[in-house]
Amino acid sequence: MSSTTQPVEEHLASQVIGGLPAWGIPYARDLLQTLTSTDAPFPCTFAVSAAKKSGLRFGFIDDEHDQRSWEALPDIIRSYLETYQSISRETSLIVLFRPGQEEDGKVGDYYQKFWDVLQFLHEHDTEAWPAEIPKDTDHSHWEFSFGGTPIFVVCNTPAHTARKSRSNPCFMITFQPRWVFEDLDPDTPRGWSARRVIRNRLRAFDGGEPSPELGNYGDPENREWRQYFLFDENEAKPPACPFRHT
Repeated sequence: MSSTTQPVEEHLASQVIGGLPAWGIPYARDLLQTLTSTDAPFPCTFAVSAAKKSGLRFGFIDDEHDQRSWEALPDIIRSYLETYQSISRETSLIVLFRPGQEEDGKVGDYYQKFWDVLQFLHEHDTEAWPAEIPKDTDHSHWEFSFGGTPIFVVCNTPAHTARKSRSNPCFMITFQPRWVFEDLDPDTPRGWSARRVIRNRLRAFDGGEPSPELGNYGDPENREWRQYFLFDENEAKPPACPFRHT
């Protein structure tokens, strides 16, 4: 192992849930560099702060195409949910999926894969759906949940080109417990300020207007699931949520 790889692996070791495969090191390293860049500030200030304070946790899935490799994911999330409140208010679980040797998937292909993963997790969840979270995705208070915990989810893919904030060299899903967003309601000074800063940084980072799907949890017009996976074009909208409560 090279001298440049060793420190990276040592730095990541304390932030990894499960194993740290060799293929995952460069992906995690590049992501941390993106999040902490001062030349092109990443839009989500919470993710930036978490990266700087070692508040992120990483999980790795060896094959994005093979659902047998996804079987490690439920345990990774359960382990994270056992400790996330002791890590930091600014924490997220980032799961990186090893790409196949030839990747030419389109954004729509990844959209389906993303919802396949969430459906897989739901069907392998051993805890009851939170009583306070509606089961209907067309409800303003619906949120994906796992292990009895409401979780905001974000997907990044290699197919995203125009929306750079949702682009990543490998298929990536970020899980943020809703607890992270407590006291950040839009009608609070801190919540309002955070949204304004993030939207301005989105304009600079993506070179365009933020997606109209970005809204506030609980707003009657907002649907959380639409924010999970954003298409490259603001005009592109999925007709209905693929997730089915079972």
